[in-house]
Amino acid sequence: MADDARHRGDAPQQPAGAAPAEPAAPRADEPPTIQIDQLREEIEAARDRELRALAELDNYRKRIARQLDEERRYAGLPLMRDMLPVLDNLKRAVDAAEKTHDAASLVEGVKLVLKQFYSVLERHHCLPIESLHGPFDPNVHQAVLQQPSEQVPANTVLHEVLPGFCLHDRVVRPSQVVVSTGAREWQEAAPAEEGANKGSQDGNSEK
Repeated sequence: MADDARHRGDAPQQPAGAAPAEPAAPRADEPPTIQIDQLREEIEAARDRELRALAELDNYRKRIARQLDEERRYAGLPLMRDMLPVLDNLKRAVDAAEKTHDAASLVEGVKLVLKQFYSVLERHHCLPIESLHGPFDPNVHQAVLQQPSEQVPANTVLHEVLPGFCLHDRVVRPSQVVVSTGAREWQEAAPAEEGANKGSQDGNSEK
């Protein structure tokens, strides 16, 4: 009977393969010093986890900042690589013209280099703005002169002084253009009509 009582008083055996039990919370009947020590250990562990997380976050921020700085610093590297062959060909054209003293070959060489230069810009999504004989758009055009025209209607680009370019959908440089003011007779008729109206008003006032 005594043996049965001892067996009944033993703690139950944990099944094999079961997860380890959670650390027991401080018991109310434990001495206060033991409870304080356990709380201190838990606080130190939480503080250590917090410091590790903050350090990892700081390292991540520094790594991202370095990557962004490198991307900004070397963003123009692909463009520079594509521009160097253009520079090489331009130098070859000048060297060949100096040796042969042939102006026609120089002009032809420069035309080829100019074509290559435009292809490089197009490869990097920098395209010329279509302006000639189109409606004047202040978002992409800069009017440098207004000029009457019998063939081109008013508020239409008559001439392109300097071509403009867009990078994707952003204007790199607006096109400098001459804008048509329409046919000349309409401009001359307007002041004459204003003068007639003024004369009529003056006659009425004298009466």
